[in-house]
Amino acid sequence: MTTVLLVRPKPHKDTIGLKNIMICEPLELEYLVSNIAPELKAHYHLIIVDMLIDPTKLMANVKKHQPGAVLFTGYNTHVNLIKAFSKEIKDHDSNIVTAVGGVHVEVVPEDFRDVSIDVLLWKNGIDAFNKLLKGLLNKTPLTTIQREIDGQTLNTSFAYNHPDRAINAAYRKKYYYMFHNPCALIKTSFGCPFKCSFCFCHEITNGKYYERPIEDVISELKNIVEKEIYIVDDNFLFSESRVRKFIEALKNEKLDKHFLIYGRADFIAKNPELMAKFKGVGLQGVIVGIESVREKDLLSYDKLTTVKINEAAIAILKALDVECYSTLIIPLDFNKKDFNDLLLWLRKNSVYFVNLQPLTPLKGTAIYQSYINDFIEDPNNVALWDMAHIVLKPTYMSKRWFYFRILKLYYEVVMPPKHLIRLVKKYGFAPNLKMLIGSSKVSLQYLIKMIRG
Repeated sequence: MTTVLLVRPKPHKDTIGLKNIMICEPLELEYLVSNIAPELKAHYHLIIVDMLIDPTKLMANVKKHQPGAVLFTGYNTHVNLIKAFSKEIKDHDSNIVTAVGGVHVEVVPEDFRDVSIDVLLWKNGIDAFNKLLKGLLNKTPLTTIQREIDGQTLNTSFAYNHPDRAINAAYRKKYYYMFHNPCALIKTSFGCPFKCSFCFCHEITNGKYYERPIEDVISELKNIVEKEIYIVDDNFLFSESRVRKFIEALKNEKLDKHFLIYGRADFIAKNPELMAKFKGVGLQGVIVGIESVREKDLLSYDKLTTVKINEAAIAILKALDVECYSTLIIPLDFNKKDFNDLLLWLRKNSVYFVNLQPLTPLKGTAIYQSYINDFIEDPNNVALWDMAHIVLKPTYMSKRWFYFRILKLYYEVVMPPKHLIRLVKKYGFAPNLKMLIGSSKVSLQYLIKMIRG
């Protein structure tokens, strides 16, 4: 039996990310495990190596398990790490097959073209994985396997088994998202029909939106042990009828779960009654792409929302006592007044959870080429392209001062005593202490950036 390691790498030490306040399960790897073709099960032993949780060095795992293949999953910030790991594996044993899957390889496969990486699972990841395993079993040349994967058409049916959550049972209690702890992930749709110019989600499925049947989603939820559920759709709040059907199904099945979702502000603003019903069956938090408090920015981003729509959505969530996790893009033409105006707007609208992202034109998005001459960080230094580093030159202040204003704004928004008291009352002392420690680590990274300039 051949062992295959399924590896999720830990981000580079220079990457500023949410890993200090959230670690979610590697859902994509759990799908691979549950969907290995029946005729292949007797020939392969699959092991998930989650380096976000497991401190064991990768090569120690390679030497221990002696795999025939190692598959990596990762985002844009992992590209150089995966290349380096693949080279290390090949230097140890050139016969070990290395492969890469995940959302970044699906959109920008050329980033992973490397002599140390044998196969790119850039189309229909689950089907491509089975093609790889079948090819290895039949001793098919790797170039032929890659051609078969390249020749696939997009599979939109998603007629796959539910993810195998038992395979990483030892890790499960360590998966959480802020105050949702422990937390399980579920995917109910794929892609996003909107065309926000800065966003990667639209590119993954070429703007198409595919929904799983609600009956199948409910069937999966019934078998998830965790009460806290993070629905990781790019946009769960798209179809009013589908959301209603989901709510009714939860009621009928008497499922007692807490939900965190992604959702657009315009849907929330148009459907206050529906959001109230969702709250009644466990909705706890919504990650909302507010993006900006300047109308000109929303227009340039093709967001199709307005500041008033954003305000209405926030007010609805506040009235329902549903946490609003707001994401905001900070354009590089922000000046002191813009930062002050943003702070006043956030306070006025009682927004206390924010993810402040300096405008980052990711490779594969619609705006990448528009900014390519304005980069102040090498796009090949992928660890810094994490939507937290400043990669474009600020117009009205130094890079150091821009970092300072972002960090200052975080503390001004999140740390008011009234907000902290509310959080302790709602979630308890221990979860808040954990969040404080995690956010302090992120702050330290920002402070180091400011010192280095």
